[in-house]
Amino acid sequence: MFSGFSPMPGSGFVNIPQTFEELFRCYPISMMDSRIRKDDANFGGKIFLPPSALNKLSMLNIRYPMLFRLTSNESGKSTYGGVLEFIAEEGRAYLPQWMLETLNTQPGSLLKITSTDVPLGQFVKLEPQSVDFLDISDPKAVLENVLRNFSTLTVDDIIEISYNNKTYKIKILEVKPESESNSICVIETDLVTDFAPPVGYVEPDYKALQKQEQEKKKNRKFDPSIVGQGSMSNRINYSDVLANSEETSKFTGEGQKLSGRSIQGNNKEDDLKEIKISLEGKPKKLDLPDYQLFFGFPIVPPRTEEEENDVKEEAYKGVGQSLRKSTKRKGKKDHATSKATKAPRSPDVIEID
Repeated sequence: MFSGFSPMPGSGFVNIPQTFEELFRCYPISMMDSRIRKDDANFGGKIFLPPSALNKLSMLNIRYPMLFRLTSNESGKSTYGGVLEFIAEEGRAYLPQWMLETLNTQPGSLLKITSTDVPLGQFVKLEPQSVDFLDISDPKAVLENVLRNFSTLTVDDIIEISYNNKTYKIKILEVKPESESNSICVIETDLVTDFAPPVGYVEPDYKALQKQEQEKKKNRKFDPSIVGQGSMSNRINYSDVLANSEETSKFTGEGQKLSGRSIQGNNKEDDLKEIKISLEGKPKKLDLPDYQLFFGFPIVPPRTEEEENDVKEEAYKGVGQSLRKSTKRKGKKDHATSKATKAPRSPDVIEID
């Protein structure tokens, strides 16, 4: 009875671990008082015990972390788990819903809870019970976060986890190292995780899928927008809509260039005729199918060589003059020109007949 106290130095007493074993009425966590209930505990592997259990455990030399074996008196099935808090009513133990289903017991049934030890886990193989588990982009990262709510993992248990407001059931297929308890501790250990195909998953026939894609490509109608040919006007036959129009353009005339050159419009008309698109006239109402838009961007034909030369030429030519008079000294050339243009000198003697 004094094994719970620390031995005196030099004494012959040794701390021998003692076993905790009690009977409790088991209930689901959903039946806890709303003031102390923690709904997230349903997606974990820890139970709630009364404060008296903590007092008794403190008197015993219990190894940490505290791990327990839960055995149902009705079905005889057992599983393993840890303890979350000691806040339950006296004589009661609250378990996650998946534990009650694993033990195949009803609320209010007797449950024997015994302290135990299980080895640290090294490997676990999981089997999702639904194909929906494949929708998770990074399942290993999700499990790394979710398994923090578990103390042990036992073979053939079907645990429940919550992710993105969805509940997923996962069956424990294999654990290592192997032991009589078929359970491992997942607290402060490096655990290697492997996945089996989910229940109901069928491997797709990739060869058949490739054949279907090839048949779709053969039967697919030609769409110029897919291969990058044509334009939106060609797709909706905008030229035919304008051709059927009886109205003519209200603006007629010819343009003029600042350089004075004649406009070569024949080449442009020929180019537009080759494209078979005309944007003259008043736009008509287009009855397009749903989810299809037409912005009516005009096609700009490329410039000819003559047009490019015209753009390069200067439109205005001339010599500018400054309002400020130049004080630059004249050079030799300027003096030479002034002498040549100077008036002839009058003769010294004038003879009169």
